[in-house]
Amino acid sequence: MNRIIPLILAVALFMEQMDSTVIATSLPAIAADLNVGPITLKLALTSYMVALAIFIPISGWMADKFGAKKIFRIAIAIFVIGSICCAVSSSVVEFVVSRFLQGMGGAMMTPVGRLVLLRTTKRTELVSAMALLTIPGLVGPLTGPPIGGFITTYFSWHWIFLINVPIGVIGIWLATIFLPEIETTNPPPMDTKGFILSGVAASGVVFGVSVVSLPALPPIVGIAATIVGFICGFWYWHHAKRHPAPILDFKIFRNATFRAASVSGTIFRISTGAIPFLMPLMLQIGFGLNPFQSGMITFAGAIGAITTKFMARRVFAATGFRSILIGAGIVGAFTTAANALFTPDTPYPLIMICLVTAGFARSFFFTGANALGYSDIEDSQASQATSMASVLQQISLALGVAFAATILEVSSYMSGAHLQLSDFHTAFTVVAAVSLIAILPLIAMDRSAGAAVSGHRGKASQPAE
Repeated sequence: MNRIIPLILAVALFMEQMDSTVIATSLPAIAADLNVGPITLKLALTSYMVALAIFIPISGWMADKFGAKKIFRIAIAIFVIGSICCAVSSSVVEFVVSRFLQGMGGAMMTPVGRLVLLRTTKRTELVSAMALLTIPGLVGPLTGPPIGGFITTYFSWHWIFLINVPIGVIGIWLATIFLPEIETTNPPPMDTKGFILSGVAASGVVFGVSVVSLPALPPIVGIAATIVGFICGFWYWHHAKRHPAPILDFKIFRNATFRAASVSGTIFRISTGAIPFLMPLMLQIGFGLNPFQSGMITFAGAIGAITTKFMARRVFAATGFRSILIGAGIVGAFTTAANALFTPDTPYPLIMICLVTAGFARSFFFTGANALGYSDIEDSQASQATSMASVLQQISLALGVAFAATILEVSSYMSGAHLQLSDFHTAFTVVAAVSLIAILPLIAMDRSAGAAVSGHRGKASQPAE
């Protein structure tokens, strides 16, 4: 297997993961400097997700039309420009707009990178390739919290975004030299109406759910945006059934393994999207730690995640996807619930052990779910599959942040007090319960699903009990 390609593509994932964990760690400091509350500033996190929701659907079409290598390099450049704009922002409006620009670049980077990987990798090597793709991406969460916390505590938060500049320049250079030129496929004309409808639908739901409890905006704004999103989503569904080449084709869900992996992964990612938002806030607001101290604790989760990548192929080959995914989902849910038991008196090594275990389980789950989802996908469906999977992934992560923030708002409102530790405990408990639901689509899945990718030689086509 050519290891250079997935490692180069992982530069994009590294920047995205590094960026998100840096912001989560530095959120209270950024909010204080911009004179807004920490929960209000979640609008900056949401604006990034909204941009992803709008532009991811056309990523596959653009890669097919103009070439995946070219679009990948342009996407990195846009993300770097957005990072520079974030660094020089002096108001919450500027910061939110800059994050949206970053999201435009991010919308192309990850799905196009996966498309390149699918079209240059044999299915039997997909698990290893996916593992290599995510190793540098997981270094982002490993280095993001301590580096971001250190810079925010001892320098200024503005500088944390400039880290992306040299990384992006190196990524563009390496992509230019080493990535193969993938032939364009001359796709049909872009589904412009579908692009507009899907963009309004996804962004409306993500924005609406995120701001419905935002102190700076009336609740009616969030409610109205959510309703508009659902209406456009329903309209798009009817449009896609009639259009010969919709921007997002729901026919991809006729593939049983893609459907199971997508539904399960979407539910599980809602809890995963909530945790990077909740944990740094709990450690800083509930425990009284500074950003650097918080980052030195939360980085532990990435250690477990990285460890997974060196054994994923052998483990999936020995047991198959179904058993490991169910087990990882259960462990992930219970380690999330364990966060509700932490107090300032809890030994920090114990917290870090729990975070390492959680990172280990979640990494196994996502490595397996990603590979499983593409196991039966034909090359002609690759761009549709990567676009659909990326849309679901980013919407679920955005909903995770919105869901967690809403729980905090409701909990603090019911207690009649400012945000306190008990509110975070409530949020972690609810999020853990939601993540446990993710195993339900997997229980009904065939035991041999994805065997061609995992290499598992168990009893073929034995149905689930």
